Amino acid sequence: MATQSETIEFILGKLRDRTRFTARAMFGEYALYADGKVVALVCDNLLYVKILPASQELERQCEQGEPYPGAKPHYLVEEGQLATIANLPAILGDIAASLPQKKK
Repeated sequence: MATQSETIEFILGKLRDRTRFTARAMFGEYALYADGKVVALVCDNLLYVKILPASQELERQCEQGEPYPGAKPHYLVEEGQLATIANLPAILGDIAASLPQKKK
């Protein structure tokens, strides 16, 4: 099932900073970017955040799941949690900061 564009708009609206956070369609699903780096995926209308030391805070609040068969596990942030995890934008920003710079 492909992710609906309304889901992406909802998630970006919850993150509140459209200059820092963007999304790009990929094979019917979406990659979520923070500061130009992929920090999460949106698959089947669900947000999957990369599991890294920078996202460790989500471990207590989110279950883990695979965004697609064979993928590494990610933290699964459900729709209701988008409003209750107040520091989600900061966590996604920390993930971006921990990732290497893009190769040119």
